[in-house]
Amino acid sequence: MGLIDLTLFELVEAIKSGELEKEKVLEEYRAQIKRHNGRLKAFITPNENPEIPSGGRLEGAPVAIKDCICTKGLRTTCASKILASYVPPYDATVVSRLKEAGSVIIGKTNMDEFAMGSSTENSGFFPSRNPWDPTAVPGGSSGGSAVAVAARMAVAALGSDTGGSVRCPASFCGTVGLKTTYGLMSRYGLVAFANSLEQIGPLTRDVRDCALIMNVIAGYDEMDGTSLEVAKEDYMSYLEKDVRGMRVGVPREFFGEGTDETVREEVWDCVHILEGMGATWEEAELPTLKYALPTYYLTAMSEASSNLARYDGIRYGVRAEDEGMDWSASYSKTRGAGFGSEVKRRIILGTFALSAGYYEGYYLKALKVRTLMRRDFERLFKQFDVLVGPTVPTPAFKIGERVDDPLAMYMTDIDTVTINLAGIPALSLPCGFAGGLPVGLQIMAPPLGEGRIFTVAKRVEEELGLDLKPPLEGSR
Repeated sequence: MGLIDLTLFELVEAIKSGELEKEKVLEEYRAQIKRHNGRLKAFITPNENPEIPSGGRLEGAPVAIKDCICTKGLRTTCASKILASYVPPYDATVVSRLKEAGSVIIGKTNMDEFAMGSSTENSGFFPSRNPWDPTAVPGGSSGGSAVAVAARMAVAALGSDTGGSVRCPASFCGTVGLKTTYGLMSRYGLVAFANSLEQIGPLTRDVRDCALIMNVIAGYDEMDGTSLEVAKEDYMSYLEKDVRGMRVGVPREFFGEGTDETVREEVWDCVHILEGMGATWEEAELPTLKYALPTYYLTAMSEASSNLARYDGIRYGVRAEDEGMDWSASYSKTRGAGFGSEVKRRIILGTFALSAGYYEGYYLKALKVRTLMRRDFERLFKQFDVLVGPTVPTPAFKIGERVDDPLAMYMTDIDTVTINLAGIPALSLPCGFAGGLPVGLQIMAPPLGEGRIFTVAKRVEEELGLDLKPPLEGSR
């Protein structure tokens, strides 16, 4: 096993013991980026001059950052032409915490433009490719981060999850991806898409690494008005607990029409693994799931319409040539050239949903349904400790397969968006393969239930013992 195959935990231990030098680690990872980034397109901006801090819990660990999370002195584009030259003057809180812990920021990863997409095909620069099959998508919107971790171009990465944008690429690329309780992770320095939904989350090679990253970056931040003032936890402590006596709920609605049969089988195998370890399970009902997609997209598009109004070439963003044009013409030209088609679609639909005469019929109704969804989860968590189901109904689809069918693309998110609407935590764990491509098990818990998620995920991971190193040489 090579240096770049070590997990985050193993790598840090080797550095601290003196077995590995930080400079050698960085050299190996940068060489891996040069070998594979040209084909897989994980990074928009590799960091050519990264700092190598001394000491810390993550000393010397090369970590990749999604390109919508601000990094001081390192370009942050949101994969959009309108921010192509933006270099933040400050670090996001999560980035500051990683640096303080000794991490090396190895680069900024590709994504769907402004995090709007489920395949990373909506990037304003280029699509990323799945390391298990470069003709397939890596998922989105944090596709570049998942590719970087799976393809050994980073030992861990950060993404953001608005409706599944960490968990979907984790499922498609065979990594662990966590969407945390809303407010547990600081959003300061995250370029906003939909404020009430999005959370920054880690993508790692195994469950232990995910818990380790959480120990470093989770917690209250006075710079974020949505941050929860809760006691800091040691998530690593949950990894040694067992699942005996745990109550597991399996909502039927997560196995609806369009769910791949192999995905279904792999998820149920995990349920029976937990049963064999002493947990009990029961099928459950989540009736509001059928309203999840319209509720999510009305909410997210409305918030996006408001958030992206600032990119006008005057306050923010690259300005189109405007000689001889008035403000209105310059504004129109700037946004027309700067935004991609999916971003424009969502701005238009969001503006419509918020407009006079339609606000109550669309946006306000979506907020009411969102409340009903939250109550559905509250009801289930009185009965169960965790819920499980597929992360995504299918394995990764081919590049270009859904790009001209927005509704088919949106259906990718059917099993993930409810989590963001309810504000609860959920983790995607690799649980098998379908047609040679990874499949994800989604483990859900009540607010601040990340610990019990780690317990369940660790026990299943150990039992499965999957080989999650993709074939990196050429496409199949």
